[in-house]
Amino acid sequence: MKHNVYFEGGVQSLGFEDAAGKASVGVIDPGGYSFGTSCEELMSVVSGALDYRLPGSDWAVASAGQAFTVPAGVTFEVRASVPVAYLCRYR
Repeated sequence: MKHNVYFEGGVQSLGFEDAAGKASVGVIDPGGYSFGTSCEELMSVVSGALDYRLPGSDWAVASAGQAFTVPAGVTFEVRASVPVAYLCRYR
């Protein structure tokens, strides 16, 4: 298990690997953040609501129980107005 801290603590996660592959679970504090991907990611929102914008797309929202896929090799943006818990699966 690996503890990751980004944006001066604004985003924190625990990385792990299980039978389904590599993943991380974490919390995003209120604010706006940009992330780069090296592989495809499936972002599932566990609690709260997360605004996100993929390259070439408008802002969208994923609420608790919803997910979105981020392609490999891109930078995407997220915004949170409340703390958001998430599960990210790396493909």
